[in-house]
Amino acid sequence: MDNQDDLSQFLVSRRAKLTLKQVGLPDFGGRRRVPGLRREEVALLAGMSSEYYKRLERGNAKGASEAVIDGVSRALQLDEAEHSHLHELIRSANAGAHPQRRRPARKTQINPTLQQTIDAMSTVPVYVQNGRLDAVATNRLGRALFSEMFEDSRQPVNAARFAFLDARAQTFYRDWEFNTRQIVALLRVEAGRSPYDRQLSDLVGELSTRSDLFRKLWGAHDVREHRTGIKSIHHPIVGDLDLNYLGLDLAADRGLQMLVFSAEPGSTSHDGLQLLANWAATNSVEVKGSDEAATNHTLGN
Repeated sequence: MDNQDDLSQFLVSRRAKLTLKQVGLPDFGGRRRVPGLRREEVALLAGMSSEYYKRLERGNAKGASEAVIDGVSRALQLDEAEHSHLHELIRSANAGAHPQRRRPARKTQINPTLQQTIDAMSTVPVYVQNGRLDAVATNRLGRALFSEMFEDSRQPVNAARFAFLDARAQTFYRDWEFNTRQIVALLRVEAGRSPYDRQLSDLVGELSTRSDLFRKLWGAHDVREHRTGIKSIHHPIVGDLDLNYLGLDLAADRGLQMLVFSAEPGSTSHDGLQLLANWAATNSVEVKGSDEAATNHTLGN
């Protein structure tokens, strides 16, 4: 992934979404050769020279300060996720062709104490993933909820690969198109944060080659955070479920996020989740075949 090119394309894609009316600039008519705002208009709104902004949009972020990032964010009306992504893209662009020689290995398992904790959360599905959307760990109910995804023999099991390359995902996710957009937006965030991740680059390359939809969504440069929302699925055992989810970054295991799912008490989804828990208790399958993996309950190694 080219850091300077990603910065350039992200800025171009954001200004293409804005109109003069949205940013409060007068429209004097006339033919506009590009969608959205012109570079000069973004520079005006950001309080900088046109030449400086043009240089920034070409991927030259040398010397870009926090004030510059804030000014561009305000001009392009970026949300919190987009602002953070811009910050990471500028950091990466400034690093140039010299990635850090020592980068911490991406987490592929959790510590035993945390696994013990999520196993104790037996009434709610829990799923732990890294930034590449590899499945790192689950409790029993979490594995049952995503049972179709875990049928993939390829390791590590990956949510993006399931969504785009497994036909069952289009039935599992009742709003499949929304989920595909969400997944790509999360991978975009990770690409900005970890531009030298070879495994992430390989995953993006594989999905771009095998999925026209992924390639189209990747080119949109949309980003988002994964904090809270509703996941509407059709489970092959218990049918339709509407689950609230909460995404929690793990301070003890940096780079990992724990997703906890729950259903409104008294709802049909709540009954379905209880039914799934009963099914999982009588149809438990070890996460791994080895004794060590069965003890650790880890995924993705």
